[in-house]
Amino acid sequence: MASTYLIRSTPSETFSKLTVSCWFKGMADGTQRNFWGLYDNSDNTRFFGLYYSSNGSLYAYWKQGGEGVQFSLGTTQKFRDPSAWYHFVMTMDTTLATASDRVKFYVNGERVTSFEDSLDTITQSKTCNMMNGTTDGRMQWGGGKISGTQYYWNGLMSHCHMCVGYAYDASSFGSVDSVTGEWKINTSPSVSYGTNGGFWLKDGSQLTDSSSNSNTLTVGGGTLTNTEDCPSNVFATINPLNVVATGLTLANGNLSIIGNTGDAWRSLPATFGVSSGKYYYECKIKSFYTGLHLGIIDYTQVPQSNAYAYQYSRAYMYKNDGNKANNNSSTSYGNSFTTNDIIGVALDLDNGKIYFSKNGTYQNSGDPTTGSTGTGSAFDITSGYDYTPVFSTNNNDDEIEYNFGNGYFGTTAISSEGTNASGVGKFEYDVPSGYTALSTKGLNL
Repeated sequence: MASTYLIRSTPSETFSKLTVSCWFKGMADGTQRNFWGLYDNSDNTRFFGLYYSSNGSLYAYWKQGGEGVQFSLGTTQKFRDPSAWYHFVMTMDTTLATASDRVKFYVNGERVTSFEDSLDTITQSKTCNMMNGTTDGRMQWGGGKISGTQYYWNGLMSHCHMCVGYAYDASSFGSVDSVTGEWKINTSPSVSYGTNGGFWLKDGSQLTDSSSNSNTLTVGGGTLTNTEDCPSNVFATINPLNVVATGLTLANGNLSIIGNTGDAWRSLPATFGVSSGKYYYECKIKSFYTGLHLGIIDYTQVPQSNAYAYQYSRAYMYKNDGNKANNNSSTSYGNSFTTNDIIGVALDLDNGKIYFSKNGTYQNSGDPTTGSTGTGSAFDITSGYDYTPVFSTNNNDDEIEYNFGNGYFGTTAISSEGTNASGVGKFEYDVPSGYTALSTKGLNL
């Protein structure tokens, strides 16, 4: 959730060395998004923050009261992939003789050397006293204050480390997978965290410190959700880069879609495209007026303007009036759906079929396990294309929430988990035999 953050009061500890390491998945949406920060709640000139800038750069900014700005670094690289988990490490060691080595950035194991903002000539052996041990000293994950303004993260975070008094590079927290060549988590790093300030937050289900310091975090605001999506199993989300769908707002890690301006057709796809396999996902109608339909579309036919999806030849949709729609034609299919209904989508690309359920009941007496027979299938899908989930709306009162396997609709957990033989993802209703989630593990089953 965009206003969710973890917080604790800071102890009294000064330092000239610091390492902050975390994995995150989010989006550059034109808004500054802080994911870590130290600040003095009574003095707006004292803060230290890490954040996405409004243009998608990664920034670190430290200002220490009357001593002024100590450094401001922003990458020339832009990190705009909403489907990717990034591993970011900032390491600071002001004792080093070379000024440009006193603050280092690493992304997915590689040191960043190009910056759009490079005020990085920190005075040698400069000491940070941001953790002042008073009631006004704050440390946040998922947010932070810059010049008195609170900024929030809008995405996911995992394996967050803060090592006070130590400067580590990225290899302490990750390594290259010998099989895939991808950067992966070191789940048991051999690092020190400092006497008071440091800690290790593994995930949202365990707010206690996994280091030896016992620095407990608390939820400072919003609703914390513990998702299945993680660096080792990346799940689909809605793709915010399809910005032609103006008038829509994405929230909750790009899984909630809210209409907010005008009454014109808008469509958004997901981040995954698949051409084979069997997949299942769910969508809850949070609020509704009229004109909503959802299903799948060939990625090359995703509307590139404010338009509805089912006008295209390789879009296969279930409409709120109960009809099915494709190639600008709508015919009778099943029951209508409305607010609070949960629509399940079972996509069988091995046999070229798609099935829709409403609150656990497949429409048209559908049976997703009938293979090429396709009992009750809504459509015969044209093969040879990459298909992605898509929805279309023409009203600003519509709001929908996707569950691609994280086990939540928005910030509300599923009420009772259905059976799932693949074991990948958590869903409200039973996943048909042979189907799995749209995730990296699901694609590799």
